[in-house]
Amino acid sequence: MLRMTVNTEEYIQIGDDIRIVFLGGSRNHTRVMLDVPKEINVVRSRALENHAKTAEEREKISHYHAVPELEEKYRKKKIIVNGGAKSASR
Repeated sequence: MLRMTVNTEEYIQIGDDIRIVFLGGSRNHTRVMLDVPKEINVVRSRALENHAKTAEEREKISHYHAVPELEEKYRKKKIIVNGGAKSASR
C-alpha cells in the first residue's frame, strides 16, 4: 500500500492507460477523476457494501481509515543550505 500527499490537479499514472486525477474538495470530501479503459470495472466501496447480500460478503470488503496528521511540533522543517534542501527535526 502506497500512501502519498498530492495537490489539486495532480495525477497518478498507473501503467499506460490508467490515470487518477485529484480535483480538490473540502476537508472531508475529495473529488477524483478516473481515466480508465471501458473494459475495466470501477466500483466505489459504498456500492459494494450496498450490494453485499450477506454479512460474510460485507466483511470481505476492505476498509481504510484516515490517519491524522502529525502535530506541527513533530513535523520536520526544511532548511535551505546553499541552494539545497535539508531536513531538520524541530
